[in-house]
Order: sequence, then structure tokens, then C-alpha cells
Amino acid sequence: MISLQSALSAQARRNRKLLSEASYLGPSVSSKVVPLRIDVKGPASADQLDAVVGLGAEAASTAISSLASLAKIGELDHLGGGLELIDPLLLSMAVADGESVDYTIEHAHTSIGYYAALAAFGYVKSKDVVEGFRRGIDIAGHVSWLPGGTQLNGGRLGVMIPVAVGQALGRRARKGDDAWVITHCGDAGWISGQALNGFNGASAHGAPITFVMHRNGIQLSGTTRSVLDRDPRPVAESLGIRVLEIPTLHDIPALYEAYREAARLAREGTPNLIFPTGFKSVEGQVIDLQWFGEHYGVLAETEAMAAKNGVSMGRPIWVPGSLMSYRDVGPMLECLFLVNDLPGGEGHHDGHMKGRDEKEVLSGSMFQVTDAQKSTISNLRKAKRSVTRRARPAPGAPNLKLSGTQTGAAKLPAAGDSASPRAGSEAGYAAVAAAHSEDVFIVSCDLDVSTKLAKACGLIPAQNQFEMSIEEQAATLVADGLAMSSDRPQLNVVSTFAAFFEGIAREGFDMWRYQRNLTGANEGLNVAFHLSHVGACTGRDHFSGWGLDWINVALTYLPYLHRFYAPADARAAYLAVVDLAAHYGGHVIGIPRDNLPVLSKQDDSGPLWEATDAWQPVTTYRTHEGAEHAILAMGAPAFLAGEAAATLTKKGRPTDVLIINGLPLSDKELETLLAPYANGVVTVEDGFIGTAATGVRGFAGLVASKAADAALPVSHVGITDPTVAPSNGHMETWAHFGITTQALTKAVQDLG
Repeated sequence: MISLQSALSAQARRNRKLLSEASYLGPSVSSKVVPLRIDVKGPASADQLDAVVGLGAEAASTAISSLASLAKIGELDHLGGGLELIDPLLLSMAVADGESVDYTIEHAHTSIGYYAALAAFGYVKSKDVVEGFRRGIDIAGHVSWLPGGTQLNGGRLGVMIPVAVGQALGRRARKGDDAWVITHCGDAGWISGQALNGFNGASAHGAPITFVMHRNGIQLSGTTRSVLDRDPRPVAESLGIRVLEIPTLHDIPALYEAYREAARLAREGTPNLIFPTGFKSVEGQVIDLQWFGEHYGVLAETEAMAAKNGVSMGRPIWVPGSLMSYRDVGPMLECLFLVNDLPGGEGHHDGHMKGRDEKEVLSGSMFQVTDAQKSTISNLRKAKRSVTRRARPAPGAPNLKLSGTQTGAAKLPAAGDSASPRAGSEAGYAAVAAAHSEDVFIVSCDLDVSTKLAKACGLIPAQNQFEMSIEEQAATLVADGLAMSSDRPQLNVVSTFAAFFEGIAREGFDMWRYQRNLTGANEGLNVAFHLSHVGACTGRDHFSGWGLDWINVALTYLPYLHRFYAPADARAAYLAVVDLAAHYGGHVIGIPRDNLPVLSKQDDSGPLWEATDAWQPVTTYRTHEGAEHAILAMGAPAFLAGEAAATLTKKGRPTDVLIINGLPLSDKELETLLAPYANGVVTVEDGFIGTAATGVRGFAGLVASKAADAALPVSHVGITDPTVAPSNGHMETWAHFGITTQALTKAVQDLG
């Protein structure tokens, strides 16, 4: 049987090999790019706008060639939306500076357009996009971070709306009135709950952000009208987003003027949406197929399409303001016919080059670059400049540290006191906020009084705190965006109850799975997810208020985390918060609600943890001479383990207690901890540890795996069947679930 460690080592070798083959990933990557920068505060020159259009034609050619290359291996992609994205995205890239002004893409399946645009600027080679798109690690299938690109790697539709809002809010705190974020989005994701809540958050906090909607009228399974016939404008306006209407995104000079107005509004605290209405007949002007063919210079092709399908060229139509498959005339016309319910209409959401002649497609008039555009682009390429992009700090890099004097100043409950661990986390966040007020950002869900973040909020600037009410999902995503707003050390914390993280806000965690650093690693962002009221330790609320899966949630995302913390008392919670603030990366901290005894040293000389101690993943709580058993306690039930060990030792079965303060443990650390206890170990945790049908889960599952490798007897105490439950205090609730001193004592005795 292959052990987990062997499998992990083999995977590490494969990872190193894949990364060694990458051309555009690493701690820093330098590129020589065209110096096309447009200051949106002023007018753009004709040459600058001409360059955007010319580069757009080049990028579209790259996209076509890339899909032709994919067709050779029987693959396709979302070519239609990718082609449509290119010209407006190039304008966004031209006005972005990577410091105050940035851009991202919500409908990330349009990635071939994104990569082709990066190639047009010179950040990557066109040849690599053509031959490498969706093959390997550099040019991924969805939007991923490459030099010159967005750090906000796209995954599910709608998600990037609140994330970009967080990025814009953080950028404003760092850059002031110069901050602006442009977010390209589709006409599908805007209706998702994440996006709607993101719009609301943008309005509530005056985010300097502009959404550019690519309203093409086509979705995956048909026209937008057939899937969801709803106008986004009144919905967005009702949520506080100012709508700026323009006819089309393909008129770059007109789009630039819209950008200027959008930037002005955003910097005044009015988030806005650029919405292309398209063209349709009005009094005095008929918009028909004849008009379309003449306007876009494809009259012959339009006439042929109309004749083939028996449609009059005088047929009035609606021309979307963002044309699916823009420049690829055949599919573009099929999309136009589809949204107008004309025979011959086809959708090209999933576009391709299968069975098509690449040279013939690229010979079309809309792929040609004019002499003026060629001249402008040639001059830009002669003046290429070198740009270096650096990766985000590695997980564990220094962040917001406190001095010994600052940590020691905290007033914490004394040994033997009964106190909620919330008191310790409250003191920790307050200490960090007092020392680094400009660098602490807090996203709230109307629960700061209960999660104990209110004191820290009172110590940081108003522009660094964001109340999102009960929009937990959007709140977590805003926090993710805050982490992308600056490369400076900062603490970005979002707090709510563990049950809400488990059931509502998981997207905030899950986004980590597709957030790639420039190094090529998908890793957690610099965010602390504060899970309050973990386990069944939640006062007298019934099942709906419990976070019984909190440890399993943390274990699910452990590959992306720097650390997961499960403090056993108020002092341990203080140390955990100080530690997570001191280290860059993704963190999850679980804080029990109910009062727990503040643990003391074995000789009762003082508290188990001092405020100036360094956080450690494991603390030895009780040791007894000759102990061949141990109890490994994670979090709140640690004091029960101490009581059980005392009872067992008196009965002639000396038992040690080790408190697991968090994960991951260092390499081989758990094996080393288990080694002295030849007669076996027992685990205890306040969380779901599985059933016969699911197998062992939670911290118990981790220990069970290691114990099996060592042929070590093991038993587990935790929640196995949560289907019937009382509404009592946590001690009574624990007793109902068998989390008691007596249960631990019996579990050790039964090991033999």
C-alpha cells in the first residue's frame, strides 16, 4: 500500500517538474512590453486609441490561431466570449497602472481573450498562447495570474464582483482618490447572489469601482432572453450602482469617454456600471441587416448569410452592444441571427475552430490592421519597456508583528477563571489594531459584538472597516479582495459564526482553490477567517446555530492555509490571534462561545500560557511518570482531558495530555508525539468525527491515519450522531454527545 507520505513526495516531484517547465511563473518575472499607458484623467490621443484597436486585431488573430491549435487535439474553448472581451480589455490594460488603477475579469471563461491581450502587450509570447493555452500550467483554461494580468483568478460566475469590491476598497485605503478598479463582467453572473451582494457592498461603502458589462445576449444554453429575461439595469440601480449607457463596447473612442466619466464617479464614491445598450431602430433610423453589414464592413458576408436562410436584408434587428465572436464574421453573424430569432442563428459561447480553415478566417476584413495602426504599434514596440512583476509573499512571511512589550500589555483572565475564549481573541485583535491601525481591515456581518471584533474596529480608521450585515458569503469574498489590494503587510479579517461559514460563506474559502500566485501555487490569500461559536459550544442555541463541522472545514482547506487555530482557552486564543497577524497567508481560527476554565500549569504556579509566549502548535498540558497512554485534545475539551488524566493516574494508569493548538503540525511531529505511548492514545474534540458509514473524520481522522501506520491502539471521543440534540448549555450538550471526563477515562481504560 502506498502511504500518504509517499504519495505526497511523488506529487511534490511532479509539481517541481511542471513548474520547471513554466515560462512565466516564479518569484519575479520580467517582460518587455509596449509603453501604452493612458491617463484616464485626461483625453487620449488618436494614436493611443488607434493602438488599442490595432492591438485588438492582433490579439484576436492570436486567439483564433490558439483555438485552431486546440482543434488539432479535438478541443475547443469559449472563443466567442474571448474574442468579444479583447478590445475593451485592452483599453482597461492601457489605463491600469498596477498601483492605483487595476482591472479584473468576472466571466473568466473568456480567458483566451485575456491571454491574447497579454500577448499583444508583450507580457507573454503569442506563440506560447497559441501552442500552450489549456495545455500545461502557464496559459491556463480560465483567467489566472500572469505578468501584466489580474491577480484575481476567475472561477465561478459572479464571485469576482464582491472580490473586486474588496480590492477597490483596500486600494482606496492605500492610494486615496487615485484608486480605481475596472471589472469586466458577463450578462449571466450579475444575477448570482454573490454579485448582487457585491453590488450592494460597493454602494454601501462607496467603492471606487466600475463594472463593464459585456451584454451579448447569449449564454451557455441559449439566448440570455430564453434563460433569464431580465434587464440588469434597474436591478443594479436599485442596489446603488450608477448605470452609464453607451451603444457599444466596440467603439473604443466612445468607450474611453465612458471610462473617464466612470472613473470620475468611482473616485467620488459612486460605483458604476458601463452598459452597452446596442443598436435598434428608432424614429428616423432603421437598424437592419443592411445597416449591420455596412456599419461593420461585412456587407457581403451578411448578404450571403441572409440569402442562405431566406431573411431579408431589410429585416429590423437588435445589434448587441457587445458582439459574441467579434471579428470572426461567420460565428458573429450566427450569434446575431440567434439573438434576433432568425433562421440560421447559432450560439458560440463554446466557440471552436474544428473543421475550419485558420488562414481563411484570419483573412477576414475585421482581422486586418490599418497602415496607421501598424505604424503606431511599430513605434510602440521600438520603445518597449521592461516591467517586473513579483509574486505575493509566501505563506508564513512576516506580517504585522507585535513587540514583547505590546503583547505583555494585554489584560487576560487568570488561571482558574471561567472565561470565554472570545475574551482572548478580543484582546489579541485590539492589540494588533492599536499597534498597526492603518494596516488592519475588518469585514463584519452584524456580529462584531458577539464575535468580539468591535473593540478592534474602534481602533482603526473608518475606511478600514466594512459592515456587510448578514451577507456572509459576500463578506468573505470582500475580505479576499482586500488581500489583493496591496503588497504591504496587513491583517484582513472577516468574522461570523462557524455555522454560517459552513453553510453560507464557503465560497470565501473555496476561492482559494483557484487563486494562483505568480509562483504557480494555488494558495490561501492573506485573510483571517474568524469562526466564532464553534462546535456545540454555542450557548443554548439548537442545532441550526452549531458549527459541528468546523474542524473538517479547516482540514478541507489546510493545503491552502498557513495555519488553522483551535484555542483551548482565552489565553490560547490571544496567542493565536497575535500569531496569525504576525504571519502572511490564509488563516482559520475557531473560537468557542461558552466559558471555559483558563488552564493552569501542572504545579498550579500560574496560567498554562503567558501573554508573551510564542504560539506553538502543541502544548504539553499534563505529564506523568511512566505514562504509556496519552489524550490528544483539540481545542475546548482540553480541560476534560486534564481531569481524566488525573483520575486515570490515581487509578494506576498514568496518562499524559497534549493540547493541539492548531494545524498543520511540522513534518513527523505527530509521529514523534505518538511514539512514547505504546499502549495507545485517545483523541477528543468538539466536532463531528464521523460514523461507521463515513469513516473517521476531523482531528480524529488525522490521528487515526498516523496510528494505523504505527500499529498503535487509538480511540476517539467526539460527535458521531448529531441528529437528535438538546438545547442546553455546552456541558449538558457535551454530556449528551458523550464528550465527558468519564467518557475519556473509559476510552483510555478500554485501550488495554
